[in-house]
Amino acid sequence: MNKKNQINKGILVLLFIFFGMYNAQAQVSFQPGFRGGANFSHFTKGDYYYYNDPMDTRSDDNYSSITNFYIGFYGALKLTRHYTLQPEINYSAQGSDYRSATVNKNFKVDYLCFQMMNKFTFTDKFNVHFGPTLEFVVDKNFDVDADVDLAFVLGTGINITRNLGIELRVKKGIVPVIDFSDNSHTNVVFSVGGTYTFDVK
Repeated sequence: MNKKNQINKGILVLLFIFFGMYNAQAQVSFQPGFRGGANFSHFTKGDYYYYNDPMDTRSDDNYSSITNFYIGFYGALKLTRHYTLQPEINYSAQGSDYRSATVNKNFKVDYLCFQMMNKFTFTDKFNVHFGPTLEFVVDKNFDVDADVDLAFVLGTGINITRNLGIELRVKKGIVPVIDFSDNSHTNVVFSVGGTYTFDVK
């Protein structure tokens, strides 16, 4: 192979690399959006008792689900055709109902949530997303054991149009919101809602 052919092949390789980098950058896009919907939340259950229960029976008392809301905004950073990194800031109203033979109590706790979602798009319509969330208590009607929660989110979404979509998610906290000496309760949240993504040129 002579020197001229080596130079030509080197130029072709550089051109392939250049156009490959150009196409990768061309795929990257950023679109802001809003999300909102309904929360169905409860605390984890078991053989627990409420600390103000005068009977102190330690019977099989339940922390049942309550309905509330969430609202927030996000920035969808599409890095490839199938992968989007989506940071979010959300306000999430949560809690649980407590029922026993002697006590009925409605626990309410609201969080400001900073989420980092990893979204994988398999078709133009369907996606699966998951990621961690760091949450800070901003409102409550009882003494929360920790003013911060670390949780993990798993969800799925469907794009109805280019801008409008619906999503279903489940979130599981790992920091006890109520912590007794022998048992603790963490957040569980099922959510359903809509998204609107803005076109940005």
